This record gives sequence, structure tokens and C-alpha cells, in this order.
Amino acid sequence: MTVKIAIIYYSATGTTYQLALAVAEGARQTGAEVRFRKVQELAPEEAVASNAAWAAHHRESQDVELASNADLEWADAVIFGTPTRYGLPTAQLKQFLDTTGRLWANGGLVNKICSSFTSTSTSHGGQETTIVNLNTTFYHWGAIIVGPGYADPIQFQSGNPYGTSFTSNNGALKPDEVALTAARFQGKRVAELAALFIAGRGK
Repeated sequence: MTVKIAIIYYSATGTTYQLALAVAEGARQTGAEVRFRKVQELAPEEAVASNAAWAAHHRESQDVELASNADLEWADAVIFGTPTRYGLPTAQLKQFLDTTGRLWANGGLVNKICSSFTSTSTSHGGQETTIVNLNTTFYHWGAIIVGPGYADPIQFQSGNPYGTSFTSNNGALKPDEVALTAARFQGKRVAELAALFIAGRGK
């Protein structure tokens, strides 16, 4: 059986988007079927237009499909990506999560494999707390949380066992090869563990 992975993210200026692409690449390397989705932008058009990098990424990602509850129902595993906002997930991703109430109430999210990744503008800008706070939603869902841990040598370079993270220096830096390799590993690890879980459940 082919494992189905939904990668759902929010990105303003493109850093988290680049990490999401690498996560998707890692998942696909296992043979998984991947849905790559963004969540709805909530900021007004004038706010987006006022920031050149934000406006450029808005154009770059305009063809990425919007996430829906149907993607969550379809997926065996879901990997979420978000920049941090005061150590929390963005309002955009939180708004999407808040639409899942009926699916949650019907038990539709129980035993989904879930994982998450993030980016910040500055060092110690809330990378770990953003992932941990996002994971709180998964506990309520009855989902199974999979972090990268230190299960691959790249994790000793990237240094975040909770999930892939990158510091962009206020947007001046794009994800480096360490971050991208860690992101590929996270996608691969989630897909492989989801496959094991599905196989075991079928026995």
C-alpha cells in the first residue's frame, strides 16, 4: 500500500516554503504519494504588497493548492510547517487547524501520524516552542507524533530533535544544505514510520 502524506504549511517570505519542498522530496524518496498544500493567507493585500519579499513569494507560490479537511482525511500522515510568531504557530496555520473541529469530533484524526517544522528570523526565536505548541493540537486529535530525534547523523548538525528548523536572519538567509537535508530526513522518517504503522495495523 502506498503511504499518503499531506504537507501543509504557511510561509510569508519563502523560508518555510523551501523547507516544505525539501520535506516533500524526502517523503517522495520512499515512494509515498504527497499532497503539497499551503494554508490561506489572512493578511490584507496591502500588507503583503508593502514587503517585497512577501509579495515575491506570494507570486511564487500562487499555484500551490490550498489545504482542506479533505487532505487530512486522505492522508495517513500530515507534516505541518510554520514560521514562529512569538513562539507560536502563525495565525494562518492556526486558523486552518481551527476548521478541523467536525473532523476531530467524528474521530477522523485519530491515529494520524503527525510531525512539524518551523523557521525563525533570529536565533532562539521560538523554534522549539512553536513545534511543541503545534504538537499540542495533535494530542487533542489522538494523533501519533513523530519527531526526527537524533535518528540520522544530519540531526547532530541541525541540532533540533523536535523538527526541522532554520534561522533566516530576518530573511537575509535561505535554508542551507544542513537544514534542507534535515528536512528531507524528516519527510523520509515520517513516511517510513507511517508505512510501518499501516503494515502493522493490517496484521
